[in-house]
Amino acid sequence: MRKQGYGRIVNCSSVLGFVTLPWRGAYNASKFALEGLTHTLRIEMRDSPIKIILIEPGPITSDIRKNAIPHFEKWIDWEKSALSEKYRKMFIPRLYKEGKKDRFELPASAVTKKLMHALEAKSPRTSYYVTTSTYLAAFLKGVLPTKFMDRILAKV
Repeated sequence: MRKQGYGRIVNCSSVLGFVTLPWRGAYNASKFALEGLTHTLRIEMRDSPIKIILIEPGPITSDIRKNAIPHFEKWIDWEKSALSEKYRKMFIPRLYKEGKKDRFELPASAVTKKLMHALEAKSPRTSYYVTTSTYLAAFLKGVLPTKFMDRILAKV
């Protein structure tokens, strides 16, 4: 990219890269790490011809829940957890729900549309939100105290 005089690196994170939801600690952590890496790289590359861009979807139609179940069952002994009742009441029903879309869920093509814009725009933004929930989470994070935001996210 340096040799050709331009380039773009686009990382796809998540709304859970800047706000957290309960029961998703590993996923939240991986997306926060990706966001930190992307922001660092953008600053380090600011004097180069390479643009560093972040896409932050929210709920997107995919098989992530279905694909996560075998790993959850293999690695999480939730029944012996100190939080087993919370797992039983709050997380397990969500994990195993079939076919029910999240309220603001969009098809994967919504991410593709933002990706194409990030790749083709003359002057791309540093980040692109995709779903309504991502825009809403960013707004609320910017205006609400952390403790209040935590109370809201704990109920989602």
